Amino acid sequence: MAKRVLAIGNCSYDHGNLSSAIREHFDAEVHAAADAEEALGLLGPGSYDLVLVNRVLEVDRSSGIDLVRRIKDDPQLGDLAVMLVSNFSDAQEKAVEAGAVAGFGKKALNAPEMIACLRPHLV
Repeated sequence: MAKRVLAIGNCSYDHGNLSSAIREHFDAEVHAAADAEEALGLLGPGSYDLVLVNRVLEVDRSSGIDLVRRIKDDPQLGDLAVMLVSNFSDAQEKAVEAGAVAGFGKKALNAPEMIACLRPHLV
């Protein structure tokens, strides 16, 4: 059975690249949410195997790290695996401090580091 991934805050071009990279390496379906409110409406306990949050949400330029905090602070969503997609190590550190698992940047698409980050959640 395919794993389910929710990718939040990417432009359509980046979402396509991210989805293709994930599907190339894993049996997973990737869904999109444009902003925090849409994402929170889709999320529920066990709804997704992995939630990928862009560092800056494309639609409204809001903080992906703030969204990570909202998800992890929600008693019903706190157990979801959440990962930040960012090339910036300081943003990755802040996301982990907020409760995310270590993520990867878009420059790492299809690279061994991306596959290693995703494997525990998508295999």
